[in-house]
Amino acid sequence: MSTTPQSSSEHMDVEYIAHLARIHLTEEEITSFQSQLDDVLAYVDQLKELDVSDIEPTAHAIPVQNVMRDDEVRPSLDHDTVMRNAPSEVQGQFKVPRIVE
Repeated sequence: MSTTPQSSSEHMDVEYIAHLARIHLTEEEITSFQSQLDDVLAYVDQLKELDVSDIEPTAHAIPVQNVMRDDEVRPSLDHDTVMRNAPSEVQGQFKVPRIVE
């Protein structure tokens, strides 16, 4: 198995990538995945030919806006009502079983 990457920027060695990921591949899988990876990289090379000089860089493909509601004080249950439903209480707080020792 090859443990050094190919020096060509157009070619990535599936065997090397599998070694880094600690994945055992059969020879058939290596051949199949290498062909698929080469096809993907060829498509990426096609995308590099596009003129994107007038396109503003973005983090998202579509505009994103905050959809959270305003933080407003609203009526809620009073403390005594809530604590009446608590199975156990200590100093006005819920008592829960310890889960970390």
